[in-house]
Amino acid sequence: MADPEKSSLAVVGAGVMGTGITTLAAGSGLRVVLVDNDQAALDKARHTIAFQLRHARMMGALPADTEPGEVVTTTSVDDLSGVDTVVEAIFEHKDTKAKVLTEVANVVGEDATLITNTSGIPVDELADLLPQPGQLVGTHFMNPAYLIDLVEVVQGRHTSAATVAGLRTLLGRLNRRAVVVRDSPGFVTSRLLHPMLNDAARLVGEQVATAEDVDALMVGCLGHRTGPLRTADLIGLDNLADSLVALYERTGEQRYLPCDQLLAKVRDGDLGYKSGSGFYQYRETLS
Repeated sequence: MADPEKSSLAVVGAGVMGTGITTLAAGSGLRVVLVDNDQAALDKARHTIAFQLRHARMMGALPADTEPGEVVTTTSVDDLSGVDTVVEAIFEHKDTKAKVLTEVANVVGEDATLITNTSGIPVDELADLLPQPGQLVGTHFMNPAYLIDLVEVVQGRHTSAATVAGLRTLLGRLNRRAVVVRDSPGFVTSRLLHPMLNDAARLVGEQVATAEDVDALMVGCLGHRTGPLRTADLIGLDNLADSLVALYERTGEQRYLPCDQLLAKVRDGDLGYKSGSGFYQYRETLS
């Protein structure tokens, strides 16, 4: 059971992004309350976070002289009374995010900073559904959050100066740099990256090239760090498909419709790194 009086940071959602953000915060010395309504997900998250902390230390991605903060878990949002900063990191579904954020807002009070971590849902769409719209600001942490030190920050038209200041304080404690962008569907990174990943999957489906060859060309010729399909596997193919659908619904642009190859992978349960298989096979996963 969480003891919120000893913590000022909570993360809601024990999935891929929630555990990654929790790893980053704990590795930076913060005590974190991790919330999820699924106890099994919380149990799995503990093992994942321990693995990720070891990985981050091996990569030199966290302060070497900082003792990791405690991670406590709870299945109840009601345990967040007294927490002053909350990162919501559940799946990309607007109504569900708004419901969770409203529940959190009613518990933590008007002075707390609420952060929605999203790859594409406009912050204003969520803020309009909250009791105090000015409390909400958006982030797009990249996966793995404990390795990538740049964060896309999304300031909605309602977002208050105090909320932005609260987020900047948190990012400073996490030793993360921020680039602030205007609110829009997909912001900058997803608007550019996700259709490229979709096109890469389409090329594989059309048998133009293998996943390995597509990635090799993008890495060797165009300087992409890992290749689009390894990146898609790391994001999670189900998450990528959901984000593409959200972009299509908000822009009407056909390029955002998930291609058949991507949808087939999702139907078959080949979700990428987290499931052990996607466009590639993985022996060891972050779990």
